[in-house]
Order: sequence, then structure tokens, then C-alpha cells
Amino acid sequence: MSQFVISAPPQASVAVAGSDARFPVRRVFCVGRNYAAHAREMGSNPDREPPFFFMKPADAVVAAEGTLPYPPLTSELHHEIELVVAIGADGENVDAGDALSLVWGYGVGVDLTRRDLQQQAKDTRRPWDWGKAFDASAPCGPLHSVNDVGHPNEGRVWLDVNGENRQTGDLNELIWSVPDLIAEISRSVKLAAGDLIFTGTPAGVGPLEPGDKVSAGVAGVGEIAFTVGQKPAA
Repeated sequence: MSQFVISAPPQASVAVAGSDARFPVRRVFCVGRNYAAHAREMGSNPDREPPFFFMKPADAVVAAEGTLPYPPLTSELHHEIELVVAIGADGENVDAGDALSLVWGYGVGVDLTRRDLQQQAKDTRRPWDWGKAFDASAPCGPLHSVNDVGHPNEGRVWLDVNGENRQTGDLNELIWSVPDLIAEISRSVKLAAGDLIFTGTPAGVGPLEPGDKVSAGVAGVGEIAFTVGQKPAA
């Protein structure tokens, strides 16, 4: 039994639908601009761009319920609804045809973004970390096993704010499919059980204000709902 010089941090995890067991989170991969309409709204050409990735810390994953904190250092907190893939087996240099064998299940998540900080990073050609990888920036609903939901490759992806629709897309609009993403990531790093992949967001991303009520879902996978908390004191 290893001994540590400080107390070990708690294991980040996600709830599993219909079970008291939880899914341990190892790493969180996110893919950028994976819906053509969203790529265009962010000023990119989806026909020319290969997939690119960024990461969030495991403990950025929190339950997508209740009241979530409005983060510091921003006045432009944005929502990005996404299908989340939960990896249940290790794999490297995986062929896209075999990639789904690594998947344990799926969930619904939101990539919360400090858009002003992300834009500052883009303008100065610096990393996006402060815009993407902050506390509670990856709210996620309970995961559903492949045995329960299969491998969804079509179905509505949506997000409403205060009852008004902001984002609507379909999983069949993904530029890079789930097998493609798994194969691409595994060529760079070894995927391992416990990894999560946020697969990209449809068009319509926009700001969230304190008190906003967010509801969102992926057809055939699940729905989530949470409220945005108050801004922290300056």
C-alpha cells in the first residue's frame, strides 16, 4: 500500500444510470469544431480541417444537476452541448472499424467555456486551458451502458436556456464520427478505461447568465438540467 505525503485527492467519477456504481474518470478529451455549422460560426472551414483536441482535468467533471457555479475571471460563460463517450477498455493505434469495442457507454455533457478567455488565448496564440479547463467546466449526466443504448449514430442533440432553444443538431452531422475520434486519439496517446470523450457541439453556442435554467439532451441517450449560479464576488 503506497503512502503519500499529503492526502490523495478523491477519484473523479460519473454516475451510472440505474446503478449505485459509478464510472471512474481518468482523462477528458474534447474535440473542437466537429459539426460543420458550429465550425462556420466559429470562423473555420470544416471541409479543410482535420480533428483537433483539447483536454479538461478529470475533476472538471461534475453532475449536470442542481446549481452549477459561475466561474471567476469571465463575463462570457458559454454552453456547448455534446454526446459524451465513456471508454471502458485500453487501446492504442486502434482501427476505426474496431474502435467501438472500446466503448463502455454514453452520456450527455456540456463543455462550459469562458469564451472571452478562449478568444484572448487565440488572439495571442496561447493555449486555451484557462478558457476551457476550469472547475466544474464539464457537467455530465449519468452514463448509460452500450447494453442499454447501443451505439447511437443519429438522433437530435439539443440545448434550451430558460425554455428557449439555443442549439439543435443531429449525431449524423458529426464531421468525425465516434469511431473516427477514438481511432485518431489512439494514434497519439494510449486510450484507457476511464477516459471520456466530449465529441463536439452543434451550432448555436451562446452566453449563460446567473439564474439561467439549462435543459439539454441527446435522443436515445438522456437529458440533463441545471441552473447557473451567481457570479463570484470580485
